[in-house]
Amino acid sequence: MISEKDFIPSNYTHSIEKGLYKWSAPSNIALVKYWGKKDHQIPANPSISFTLNNCKTLTSLAFEKKEGNDNFSFDLLFEGKPKEDFKPKIQKFFERIEQYLPFLKEYHFTINTENTFPHSSGIASSASGMAALAINLMSLEKELNPEMTEEHFFQKASFLARLGSGSACRSVKGNVVVWGNHNEIDGSSDLFGVEFPSKIHENFKNYQDTILLVDRGEKQVSSTVGHDLMHNHSYAERRFEQAHENLSKIKAILESGNLQEFIKIVESEALTLHAMMLTSMPYYILMKPNTLEIINRIWKFRNETNIPVCFTLDAGANVHVLYPENVREEVLELIKNELVGFCQNSQYICDEIGFGAKKL
Repeated sequence: MISEKDFIPSNYTHSIEKGLYKWSAPSNIALVKYWGKKDHQIPANPSISFTLNNCKTLTSLAFEKKEGNDNFSFDLLFEGKPKEDFKPKIQKFFERIEQYLPFLKEYHFTINTENTFPHSSGIASSASGMAALAINLMSLEKELNPEMTEEHFFQKASFLARLGSGSACRSVKGNVVVWGNHNEIDGSSDLFGVEFPSKIHENFKNYQDTILLVDRGEKQVSSTVGHDLMHNHSYAERRFEQAHENLSKIKAILESGNLQEFIKIVESEALTLHAMMLTSMPYYILMKPNTLEIINRIWKFRNETNIPVCFTLDAGANVHVLYPENVREEVLELIKNELVGFCQNSQYICDEIGFGAKKL
């Protein structure tokens, strides 16, 4: 069983004065949702996600040895311009991971990051952003310790990403990723994401995700606050059990290719996530009227055509429309003819299953 101590390096065999790395890391969309966490970014229940392909963060990390090693030293640029309001989050991230990357105070870093999707589009960029930063930092550690195995490299990158943003650990490697201990998933861990260990049915190859941007505004309740509200939630324990049960079911579904059962689990998980918000204390609603309009129209279309299209939601108002590649034309027609009017500025993003981080 791997523990946190396995990610604390003993010593480095090489040194490096300065350099530059650049990686992209994708966003991801959970099928079984993680909602509620313990200390140190440990999830209260396991989750499983599709890695996306087009919605990603591109991050370069330039570094140079500096005088003194008392403080963290970094500049942060977003799309080439200084982004001061992001800096406290990076400072906090560095504080959390310093024991695992003891070289952090020895260098001055210049972090330059950009997203392929519109900023403030309501797509969570913390997962892709933290995954991209973590894997860049691991590239530096690999230079200091060239004997590091590829498995350890990606495992530790996922472990570090989790300490920046929980779901970021599912954005490092793999097309379907499990995070959290589950007795049917070999190697699963609360500490990092693992690639889905079984063969995935052809029905899910190139699965499509079209993201309907219902609301680009900032959420009135952040995910961090939402997770905390699960601590004394009346239905929390049963919800955590349900997530384990649904992960078992979706494991079998991904292996068998049963699209009707896939739809049931994925839509139920999305609505359960929002039910937890509706029944928190204080309670809150992140869905918008247009979210519900879209859901009802997807249901009507599916009932009339038998086309296996479904929706899922993150902790927000936007709708992820999931469907097999072979019905892409029909679903895009539905989106253009009926759903785009419920999107802010008629905006939507076409995406599909991807494979994780890439070195650029």
